[in-house]
Amino acid sequence: MSITRRRFISTTAGASLVSPLLPNIATAAKTGSKPAIIGEGAHKYECHHGWGDVPNHIKWIDTHGTAVDGQGFVYIKHRGNRKESTDTIAVFEPGTGKFVRSFGKEYSGGGHGIDVRKEGNEEFLYLCDNKGLVAKTTLVGEQIWTMKYPKESGFYGEKSRFSPTNIAFAPDGGFYVADGYGSNFIHQYDKDANWIRSWGGTGSRIGTFKTPHSIWLDDRPGREASLVVADRANARLQYFSLDGIHLGFVDTVSFPADFDTQGEVLMVPDLHARITLYDNSNKVITHLGYADEWTKKALADGFKMRKTPSMWENGRFVHPHDACFDKDGNIYVAEWVATGRVSFLKKVD
Repeated sequence: MSITRRRFISTTAGASLVSPLLPNIATAAKTGSKPAIIGEGAHKYECHHGWGDVPNHIKWIDTHGTAVDGQGFVYIKHRGNRKESTDTIAVFEPGTGKFVRSFGKEYSGGGHGIDVRKEGNEEFLYLCDNKGLVAKTTLVGEQIWTMKYPKESGFYGEKSRFSPTNIAFAPDGGFYVADGYGSNFIHQYDKDANWIRSWGGTGSRIGTFKTPHSIWLDDRPGREASLVVADRANARLQYFSLDGIHLGFVDTVSFPADFDTQGEVLMVPDLHARITLYDNSNKVITHLGYADEWTKKALADGFKMRKTPSMWENGRFVHPHDACFDKDGNIYVAEWVATGRVSFLKKVD
């Protein structure tokens, strides 16, 4: 049975039902505006920006991560303020965006990757903190374990930097950690969090990286399970076997940030103002929110747009940092913008 990283698709009996009415849809009805439709063919979505009833005690700073649990609740992780102790993880009801709970003050200033995994009858969060920490917690934030850099690898000397960005789950219960903002290695662990091997390092050659920002178990139907790495600054995806042997590249990306899969579709949020959907052969199905001139504007003047909400346009993205599907094929997007922004892409039948 394959393990999904961002969500456990099966819902449990008795899961709470929520109203399908979206707060921002209601607002749109009052103003007479309509949400933009993005995508094409069987992959069209209503685009609702600014999703989620963010409580007063949380001020989004660089929204980074998204995840959905088995009941459909949506987890958003943001960087938080290094000078203040603020919750970095907020949980919302699906669709409605009603606030449920928040936690994660200990990750303030370093909040990054977040993933949900089902182990037995329980689900857990796996978290990456840019300040050099990987953690496993319950869905309410109780820590199971934490760990820092893998000393056993021999790759981290006194001045080496460990700044993990994202995690992938192995079919056997183990996992992989991408040191995307640190020393550009991938680290493999068993189900008990014991180090197995590491590979990579800084470079542009095969098997080396410049910002391996995310890693994902690609076990879509008809494909042999393998790892795909968002080799961001090298503008490519790299595929590896489960034990780290290089398999190939995908070069139709621009600045890839993360992954999710549903059925035969691979989704890649790209910091260059788009979200790309790939088919089972890794051919582009569509770019969501993409236009060449818009991307140029989003990247201009040192990413000025990420700090200037007045420049944002409906149906366009600025810097998608993470995105995930829910069980109904809707998409939640977190963007690396100064004020934070979460968008809900409601699938159009």
